[in-house]
Amino acid sequence: MPPEAPLLEARGITRAFGAQRALRGVDLRLGPGEAVAVAGPNGAGKTTLLRILAGLMRPTTGEVRLADGRTPRDPAARRRVGLLSHQSFLYDDLTARENLHFTGRLYGLGDLAARASRALEEAGLAARADDPVRQLSRGMLQRVAIARALLHEPDILLLDEPFTGLDVPSAARLRGFLAAQRAAGRGLVIVTHHLAEAWGFATHVGVLARGQWAQLGPRPASLEEFLAGYQELVDA
Repeated sequence: MPPEAPLLEARGITRAFGAQRALRGVDLRLGPGEAVAVAGPNGAGKTTLLRILAGLMRPTTGEVRLADGRTPRDPAARRRVGLLSHQSFLYDDLTARENLHFTGRLYGLGDLAARASRALEEAGLAARADDPVRQLSRGMLQRVAIARALLHEPDILLLDEPFTGLDVPSAARLRGFLAAQRAAGRGLVIVTHHLAEAWGFATHVGVLARGQWAQLGPRPASLEEFLAGYQELVDA
């Protein structure tokens, strides 16, 4: 059987900011039901890579293509990608429900009331749906932001440090939620400084160092053995 077509494929991605090269020939193939956990030191190019995959930044050279052949920068293809960045893109004075309604109108979604209610229920936030988001805990804010990123039912979910600031119960809930997204056939790319948080549901692990892959492949069997060799990877 031929291999399943990828949801996203990046080839030869470079990105320069003046004389500084943030990415140096990065390739990435993301298939349905795959979750790639990306680690690396500060300044390795992780957030830049996510922004390029999301269509928010142009690569200097190289290309990113989605399953239909379009680029993430094509407005018609934007609905295939959901992004959780360092910015939540939530409005503090709006409720969780109102934030999702606002996002849904931007995407031109139909049946918005039912869609937003379902998203908040899945995120475990039905009881707080009508509270201003400024009143929510850090973990709840993160869950609203993820509900926002998933509202338009994208095939691909890109997450930048999704576990930052979460307490133990909130992190556990988020791990289960992301594992369910992968099991549903979505493709995930998770940038994290704490690989242990994503290890249980990741299918692949990549290490970026100085703008290129120091390692990228199926998740090793042992997190402990991987971490034992991590510093050698980023120092090589």
